[in-house]
Amino acid sequence: MSHKPAYHGGIVILVSFIVAFILTMIPVSDNLEIYRPHWLILLLIYWCIAVPHRVGVFSGWLVGFFLDIHTDSLLGLHALTFAIVAYLAYKLHARIRLYPLFQQSLIILLLVTLSQIILLWLNGITGNVRGDWSYWVSSLISMLCWPWIFFLMRNIRRVYGVN
Repeated sequence: MSHKPAYHGGIVILVSFIVAFILTMIPVSDNLEIYRPHWLILLLIYWCIAVPHRVGVFSGWLVGFFLDIHTDSLLGLHALTFAIVAYLAYKLHARIRLYPLFQQSLIILLLVTLSQIILLWLNGITGNVRGDWSYWVSSLISMLCWPWIFFLMRNIRRVYGVN
């Protein structure tokens, strides 16, 4: 009988956010920037659905705060947006888990698009308006990446026993 040590996987969650942050920071050309998935939001949603007792609104705010510092944007802009998305993912986690992957992808599209709407609105208030169609492409790309991120993170969660 093998006995696994009691390991809750906080390091795994932290490392996954660090990797997502690195993927967000990797410089790409302006033409390719619109095709970059929202790695941090996707990971935040995944962890809010998978372990809602460990990752929630404060985690979303903290990740968004670090993104605000990295992007040199108005402090609290991404923090507020990520906290709202984390709250919605937390409140809907039991329902989202029941849906097939295709429907989960549609919910991801809605959550990522909501985050972009909030960012667009807050940037509009501060005078940093970006209004072309290419702004919305990354939401679609994020939706298409969701199944791969879901399977990858679920396997990582199972291997390392994150609970």
